[in-house]
Amino acid sequence: MFDNLSDRLQDVFKKLRGHGTLNEENIQEAMREVRLALLEADVNFQVVKDFVAAVTEKAVGQEVLRSLAPGQQVVKIVHQELVELLGGSNVELDLGGRKPVVIMLVGLQGSGKTTSAGKLAKRLQKDGKKPYLVPADVYRPAAIEQLRVLAGTLQVPVHPSQTEQDPVEICRQALGRAGELGCDTMIIDTAGRLHVDQTLMEELGRIKVTLQPAEILLVVDAMTGQDAVAVADKFHHDLSLSGVILTKLDGDARGGAALSIKKATGRPIKFVGLGEGLDALEPFHPDRMASRILGMGDVLTLIEKAESAIDRDKAEDLAQKIRQDGFTLEDFLDQIKQVRKMGSLEQIMGMIPGMSRFKKMQDIPKPDERELGKVEAVINSMTAKERRNHAIINASRRARIARGSGTQVQDVNKVIKSYTEMLKLMKKFRGKPGGLGGLVGGGKKRRKRPKGLAR
Repeated sequence: MFDNLSDRLQDVFKKLRGHGTLNEENIQEAMREVRLALLEADVNFQVVKDFVAAVTEKAVGQEVLRSLAPGQQVVKIVHQELVELLGGSNVELDLGGRKPVVIMLVGLQGSGKTTSAGKLAKRLQKDGKKPYLVPADVYRPAAIEQLRVLAGTLQVPVHPSQTEQDPVEICRQALGRAGELGCDTMIIDTAGRLHVDQTLMEELGRIKVTLQPAEILLVVDAMTGQDAVAVADKFHHDLSLSGVILTKLDGDARGGAALSIKKATGRPIKFVGLGEGLDALEPFHPDRMASRILGMGDVLTLIEKAESAIDRDKAEDLAQKIRQDGFTLEDFLDQIKQVRKMGSLEQIMGMIPGMSRFKKMQDIPKPDERELGKVEAVINSMTAKERRNHAIINASRRARIARGSGTQVQDVNKVIKSYTEMLKLMKKFRGKPGGLGGLVGGGKKRRKRPKGLAR
């Protein structure tokens, strides 16, 4: 969602780095462009004003102007200020205290509360917690049913809420039931409205007083731009929020909400939604997001995604196959599936330092998810014997595979060519110190922070 802002800022810094030396006039000109870029990204005006003032004050210091690479120094200052603007550091959920820990999700209708409740339950499950889901939006039967379906998918208990019940009474009963079931966390999906009204706030206030939640998280749709800041300010004034979940951060919004909400409310963004799947909820790291905005990539998140997606036992098995020249089309398919677990190709590329500049080049092919789907369809249409020995796939077999996968023979040829090229690459690196065998197989080591990344 930060593509336009990222492109604008990178153009500004490219001009700065083009100057051998900098003076206050150069910096003032650059800051005017930064101000315009942020305003175009729908960042709150006062937030932009304070941000530019802070950067300018530090950038015109003598230690910057006299440094060997003043342009780089300004980029460093902008990165530091962006990190502060986004919240400074990652803030985790408060899961201490009495059990079950109550997490109350609030927000306007359509912001994604119900889906976020399911995503949060999935994340807590991965962390070894036992969540209990509570539908408390009695005004929308579809919301209650949706949460039941999500609970079924996750195989977590859900409270049997009914539309004729009082939301406060539902929450009171749910607290007792969660304790009986041995659940250590309780996620409440509260009611929303198309806009903030007093009746809604009073109901949420009564739930808060009754349950004394450890966390009150506002779920905000990032696509609403600056309006999200006004909504967050109202909810915080009435309920004293503990944090924010920003949804649809993978959309095409300009990013103003993410850059404004912490400064405007004082409440940290704790999670961001980056897709439709139940595993598409990630902790928010201001330093990593700032690096992405400035085109520096996000190596740490990429490593975490890889570690989460890659099955260690399968990796060891694959390393053995590579060493013994036994890498088959079945293994090729499995590798594609593991890559797709990490997210979209565009998301993955956005985390690789320096890749953002390639997106602007017209002659560079853009990542296409459909191509990976086509590869999967082609390999799935092969027999087990064909997957284990591609050499037997003659012209008639290729025609049959194309018909079965809904593709063309040329597509089947491309898949087989890609696979054989990978075999050649593996053969070239096999046996070399630090080659592919070592990369895929090695045991799980303690991850080190790459040098140069902001902490």
